[in-house]
Amino acid sequence: MGKIGLIARREFNERVRKKSFIITTILMPLCMVGIIVLMAWLMTRESDKEREIIVIDDSGMVAPHLVNEGSIRYRMADRTLEQMQEQAPEGAFGILVIGHDIMSNPKAAQLFTYESSTLMIEESISGQIRKIVEDAKLKTYDIDNLDEILAEVQTPIKLQTKEITDSGETRDSSSALNMAAAYIFGLLIYMFVFMYGTMVMQGVIEEKSNKVLELMVSSVKPFQLMMGKILGIASVALTQLLIWVVFIAVAGGAAINYFAGDAMAAAAAMNAGTAGMPAAMGDIGADEMAILSRLTDMRYILTTVIGFIVYFIGGYLLYAAMFAAVGSAVDNEKDTQNLQLPITVPLILAIVVMVSAMQDPNSQIAFWFSMIPFTSPVIMMARLPYGVPMWELLVSVGLLYLTFVGTVWLAGKIYRVGIFMYGKKPSFRELFKWVRYKY
Repeated sequence: MGKIGLIARREFNERVRKKSFIITTILMPLCMVGIIVLMAWLMTRESDKEREIIVIDDSGMVAPHLVNEGSIRYRMADRTLEQMQEQAPEGAFGILVIGHDIMSNPKAAQLFTYESSTLMIEESISGQIRKIVEDAKLKTYDIDNLDEILAEVQTPIKLQTKEITDSGETRDSSSALNMAAAYIFGLLIYMFVFMYGTMVMQGVIEEKSNKVLELMVSSVKPFQLMMGKILGIASVALTQLLIWVVFIAVAGGAAINYFAGDAMAAAAAMNAGTAGMPAAMGDIGADEMAILSRLTDMRYILTTVIGFIVYFIGGYLLYAAMFAAVGSAVDNEKDTQNLQLPITVPLILAIVVMVSAMQDPNSQIAFWFSMIPFTSPVIMMARLPYGVPMWELLVSVGLLYLTFVGTVWLAGKIYRVGIFMYGKKPSFRELFKWVRYKY
């Protein structure tokens, strides 16, 4: 263990002192915040390019009620459809044709475009036509004050969801927050495991090509060398994660207190069961209040954060051992592509299944993939914000770390042979032979 510790400290000191580590540690949270802000801005930003729609209305009832909306502008046609197909009107985006039987045939509306359309454009046009047709049908019933009646009848329902705990108590639940946390933490596990695992592989390849390993194994065993490298880079990863967590917690806490300080106090009072808390809520909506309530629930936060750390460490150790074995078996990064395939496929599959797990965290596919060690770090983090029984967590974590121990044993056998092999790209059959060698 002393030699493993020396190697781990050497790996840690060498990487932490690099300018790239400092720059990445500082820029990564800023980039993530910037990306989120940019995505939100792009989603809410309306296009500044006007799209003119030429309308041919055979029914005579839709066109008079079409209203310019956003970047879409409507204009009545002055030529036939055939003429406009042969020669496009100047500046026109497309042609909207309304059939004469639009009242009885929902498919009697067609949009011909001169360039690719988008879902937002089509929804805007179809939404207006649907509203116009519905209003026309309602007027056939000849009901007085129909608009006032409809406005009075409309009753939007805001469903408030609460979870029943094992002790029989209830607490606020937010499916929006659960889904966001599942997506973010599952994706972070995937990114970090792949990024730091690849870092182990690249380090082994670099040292092998520089003949450094041949000198080092004269003083330490290959297995000790592999474990020291894995644990050293793991400490780098945890240091970086800790810095990011502190940064996000401080920045996020300051932002929330600035924009929603009273609401956070109300949410904390609600979780503590303090009387008189509704007065602090102000005009905040029920959905936002549920999110803030969960963000002030220490059990929810600790479960998610501790679960992330446990699964990140287990997932990293498992995949880092495999990446180290691949790095020891080749001479350069180009030769790693085929050998990396069995490693990357489970990670990619986990991302695919994660989408299903976010929608139904208690499904059979989500359950079993959260038990399989090669996919459990990503899938279990996608399920954890929704609440997972303790026995499932214990079984999943136990299988993950037991598999890590077995994988390290197999990777160590490949590592001891691979670090001395040069000039040959091994096949999977040869790797299997290396595992069977006796020392």
